[in-house]
Amino acid sequence: MKEPLPPDTVTVPPAPTSSRTRAFALRRWLGWLVVPALLGISLLTLWNSEWLKAPRAMWALARMPAPSTLPVPVEGVAARRIADTFGAPRGRDRTHAGVDIFAKRGTPVRSAAPGVVVAVRDSGLGGRQVWVIGPARERYYYAHLQDWREGLAEGEVVSEGTVLGYVGDSGNAAGTPPHLHWGIYGADGAYDPLPLLKAHRTTNGRALPR
Repeated sequence: MKEPLPPDTVTVPPAPTSSRTRAFALRRWLGWLVVPALLGISLLTLWNSEWLKAPRAMWALARMPAPSTLPVPVEGVAARRIADTFGAPRGRDRTHAGVDIFAKRGTPVRSAAPGVVVAVRDSGLGGRQVWVIGPARERYYYAHLQDWREGLAEGEVVSEGTVLGYVGDSGNAAGTPPHLHWGIYGADGAYDPLPLLKAHRTTNGRALPR
């Protein structure tokens, strides 16, 4: 028979085996790896979702350089037919901050560059108008439209050549020959877009990085 332990004797539990220690450490390391991996996959899935298509496009556009050439945004019109009226007086206190591209009423107006539609409205001098953020976050202004393309809405991601609307005479152009007022606004304001149209030598569209 075993003798009873003295009252002040402490029983020490046996130390865990080395295999149990390794298993515990392995589970802990796996936890540290799996949780960040799952979080990363979730964020990547969210970033590539349709819900974030416009922010994703904005990010891509901000990284693109400003274009050195652009196609004429009115279907069937050659750049040589466009008069250079940028900076011409308009009224008492305005100058022309773009070019006028004349065409038959209802002629399709296409996006000159990839971008994101940030405004579709009927107001002010421009009447029915569309604003698009393009490469280098420059703003493209399409004004005096007869109407917009059905379904066009703010937040839509467009490619070069996407139909935005149709030539008209809305706004302060009412009663004048149908035309598109088209302007580009960079970091320092509006600049003459006609040289970009005259420099254009290709009809190949530029796909927006996705």
